[in-house]
Amino acid sequence: MCSHQNVEYPKTNYDPGAKWIKHLTKDRLSTFNGGHFADVNLASVLFVHRLDDGNHVKLEVWSAPGLEKPSFEEAMKQKFRSAKKGEAFGPSWTNHWWKVSVKIPSYWEQYERVQFEFDPGCEAMIYTTDGVPLQGITGGFGGDRRVEYIIPRSAVKAGTHSFVIESSCNGMFGVPWNGDTIAPPDMNRFFQLASADLVVPRMNAWGLLWDFSTLREIVDTLPGNTALQNRALSVANEIMNVFDNTDLASIPRARKLAEAVFGEAWEAKGAGIYDEGVDRAQIWGIGHCHIDTAWLWPYRVTQQKVARSWSTQVDLMERYPEHRFTCSQAQQYKWLEQLYPPLFERVKKRILAGQFHPVGGSWVENDSNMPSGEALSRQFIFGQRFFESRFGKRCETAWLPDSFGLTGALPQLIRLADMKYFFTQKLSCNVFPHSTFNWVGIDGTQVLCHMTPVDTYTAQATVGDVNKGITNHKNLESSDVSLLVFGNGDGGGGPLAKMLENLRRIRAVSNNSRELPPVNMGHSVEDFFETLAKESHAGKKLPNWNGELYLEFHRGTYTSHGSIKKGNRKSEILLRDVEHLATLASLYKFHSGDYNYPNERINDCWEKVLLNQLLPGSAIGMVYDDAEKLYAEVRKDAEDLIEEAYGALLPKSVAKSNVDPIAGSGIRLVGYNTTPFPRRDIIELPASEGRINVIMECPEGSHVAHPIMNALNSPKDGAFASMNDAGDLVFQSPFLRMVISDGRISSLVDVELDRELIPAGQTGGLVIFDDRPNYWDAWDVEVHHLETAHPLQFTNYSVQSSGCVASVLAEVKYGQSTIKVKISLDAIAATMKKESRPLIRFDATVDWHERHKFLKFEVPLSIHNDVATYETQFGHVQRPTHKNTTWDMAKFEVCGHKYADLSEYGYGVAILSESKYGFSCRGNILRISLLRAATAPDAEQDQGMHEFSWAVMPHKGHFLESDVPQAAYLFNSPLHLRYINKDDYAPLLESKAPFTVEGAPNVLLETIKRGLDDDFESHENNAYVSVVLRLYEAFGGHAQAKLRIGGHIPLKKVVLTNLLEDETEELEVHEDGSTSFVNLKFHGFEVKTVKIPIGRAISPDAQSEGASSRRGSWVTVDKP
Repeated sequence: MCSHQNVEYPKTNYDPGAKWIKHLTKDRLSTFNGGHFADVNLASVLFVHRLDDGNHVKLEVWSAPGLEKPSFEEAMKQKFRSAKKGEAFGPSWTNHWWKVSVKIPSYWEQYERVQFEFDPGCEAMIYTTDGVPLQGITGGFGGDRRVEYIIPRSAVKAGTHSFVIESSCNGMFGVPWNGDTIAPPDMNRFFQLASADLVVPRMNAWGLLWDFSTLREIVDTLPGNTALQNRALSVANEIMNVFDNTDLASIPRARKLAEAVFGEAWEAKGAGIYDEGVDRAQIWGIGHCHIDTAWLWPYRVTQQKVARSWSTQVDLMERYPEHRFTCSQAQQYKWLEQLYPPLFERVKKRILAGQFHPVGGSWVENDSNMPSGEALSRQFIFGQRFFESRFGKRCETAWLPDSFGLTGALPQLIRLADMKYFFTQKLSCNVFPHSTFNWVGIDGTQVLCHMTPVDTYTAQATVGDVNKGITNHKNLESSDVSLLVFGNGDGGGGPLAKMLENLRRIRAVSNNSRELPPVNMGHSVEDFFETLAKESHAGKKLPNWNGELYLEFHRGTYTSHGSIKKGNRKSEILLRDVEHLATLASLYKFHSGDYNYPNERINDCWEKVLLNQLLPGSAIGMVYDDAEKLYAEVRKDAEDLIEEAYGALLPKSVAKSNVDPIAGSGIRLVGYNTTPFPRRDIIELPASEGRINVIMECPEGSHVAHPIMNALNSPKDGAFASMNDAGDLVFQSPFLRMVISDGRISSLVDVELDRELIPAGQTGGLVIFDDRPNYWDAWDVEVHHLETAHPLQFTNYSVQSSGCVASVLAEVKYGQSTIKVKISLDAIAATMKKESRPLIRFDATVDWHERHKFLKFEVPLSIHNDVATYETQFGHVQRPTHKNTTWDMAKFEVCGHKYADLSEYGYGVAILSESKYGFSCRGNILRISLLRAATAPDAEQDQGMHEFSWAVMPHKGHFLESDVPQAAYLFNSPLHLRYINKDDYAPLLESKAPFTVEGAPNVLLETIKRGLDDDFESHENNAYVSVVLRLYEAFGGHAQAKLRIGGHIPLKKVVLTNLLEDETEELEVHEDGSTSFVNLKFHGFEVKTVKIPIGRAISPDAQSEGASSRRGSWVTVDKP
């Protein structure tokens, strides 16, 4: 006999039945809060009380003059006036300080929470009356709105509370003039104080709002045929039926219904909800606040954004113990330390407690396409050393979520910076095949990379975000975990309370249903990657991606704002030279025994350069005004530092200037060569009648160039320019002949090989394109711009010189712009490599006044190859010249550094650049991008005067056999020219180069500097002194190099280190006559850092090898 309970089933049924019309029920959910029915739906009961009268809220305000950004202490000294709700404040970017005093009714003590609601329509920050930042405010009604400040319980009991607010007249995304995010800023925007109210929120109604929001997200996210989706819809519908705004008891009844989805008594568990359910979560939640260090706002506003955003997260941690927050960019931490010391201490406390997590290990979230290899290294060096010095630990995860493409040099540099994990996201703009993978760099080094399937670093912590972490994962067969990086970003803000509430509910759902992936909280990014590494068997189960991560988007950023690109390149090279010269000055001390390496001043310069490596050119004009000031400061400081170093090395020398004395018998011209290559340069000098060109040579093994006599054996060895009978402009040298016909380069011949390099029927020269992106103006250049080429003609020729160099001035006019170009063909080769060819140099001065035009230089070549070669950091990268696939087609505009090259067996041609980064090679046409003219977000981008240079370099042999990297290096590194009296004792000029590389022409010595942990102040003999050299293999092959160290360098030992100068291996030092050397083995594109601890600095009485016997022999004491 059956034991189950018998349910009586009625015989008759006159009801219509329970069938619903599902889509109408689903549509109904949008009416539960706000909108047209706000007076009767949930919105009507969210607050119990609201007071804004003068008896309860007292406001006083002081408006800082102009664009000043006073500190708290400065503001509190000012005279405040009475203010009231409804007043307007502005204009854009101004700052206003408020003193707020509230009087709280005694009976409000019964309520769970009392808040002050402050909505200035813009951004603001709450302070205590003694200047401690408490939290940020984001006014307006966007998804990032946060206008509530919770009054402390002690103040509620006391009945009064005072605090201070700083409001800033900009939105989260600046002040776009027409509402379009990327529009130029409206410089006269005013913001109205919409709310300054003392309120009591009805917390159970807010709880119902969050319940309902999660249910609705489930309904909108999951497929309609799933049990959970239907249950969530049914419960949400029933909540709407039960809720009655006239019956407050209906609120807890409605909330009880939600437990059918969330689980019984789920809310009482608080953060403990994450301790229930499955042990292994698939989605790892981490709070984040991406803040562009400058974008639609200037640097000084970013400083405020950091304080607002991070103080908000510290506040949330006090209420949500599971909340973990990660943030990168050491520069932002330093700003906090300098400008908001009390908040920095609060953040530091949370870091040490394991709740606030520094990440990234870099100075800023920099562009990774355009900075040099050494600059990328410094990003990590400065970042990691800051984090370690302040918080006692380094980062393990590199973090560049928003960079516009990622160089293949990064994996090696990340590992050399003591990190092994990498997070990024921007490539979700591509159709990219992996979410979690081993990223293998150009040298073979790998990092464990995760590119979140959620496709954003500003997730809103919705059900859709959590679900997308699995449904959009590209390689679930090898890994099924994802990082949920949530919080408002770009302009800051970070996670909100509603996001943390939502995640608790989502976890509660997954504790009772398998239809949503479980999410965990309370862990770090490193915890996530360590789990990923373990589960993937140290990456062996994961797919690989080799080489660069090319972004098929924002290609115009390689060219936008040319002055910033130029400032970056010139600053990088200046600082390389400063470190080189200052290192030698601090070691040699020929003439100044008290010279100290100016480490702090050099670091200050580097920090400015690293800060400015937000290089895409897609910010508002105010950002570039600031950046250009910083570059000007770096230039001045670097030039001063160079002069001080020469004061110790060549104390009576003076720099060659634009107004030179005519050299006489008592004056000689010398050039110091900071590159590792021998070289010849053509230098223009004053003469009794006009100016003359001389050739200076720095031989192998030296670092000093001197003028050489009879460099050209006969006049026929020179270079000449003239007009022929056909009206063509002809440049001729023993190596090359170039013809310009009708203003276009129609012929380029290698004379020795009798090889024509320009195909018949094609011409080279300047060309302009229409440049109208589909939306992202300063960011994008679209492939269809290539369909609108307008070739330009050189005109108005004027021959300037012949002999050592043939120079012709030419002019191009287009629209409202004038382009003046000095075209030069040298008589000497680009390098001292055998069979090297001369450069054809183009020095342009452009008065640019176009809009939405793109200026390039192109040269068609009778060369065929499926790939072209472009310099990248510490190496090169090859990219297709064809359109076989959409991936190939996407690389119609690419980034390169100092050169781009198209070669085939036996021959090639390169374009060299001294300040440009955009290149292209489609088929046989090699191009360099010169100027753009976007109008958003900077309406005046690139308008005005520009000076820049490029060169065409034919070369015998394929690129891999060529001297292109060396020539490009020299093209960017002019000699340091100085005048010195012939009778002055100058041992520097007679000494050999202190560090040279032999036996491996593919290994370049990039950097000479002092060690990070040297004692820079002491003059004592036991002071720690070291020299650090950075070398790399430039062609992609193996090398066995001999690093030779001059005998005048009293080394203690030689060690290999990582970028942070942690010693990894001691090298055997070999003696070879008067010098020492170590052997270095390289694989392709490998970067090595060599550290040489020094015994004692070389004294002022010391002399160089081979120096005049007027002075004594080398001695190794610090001071005379």
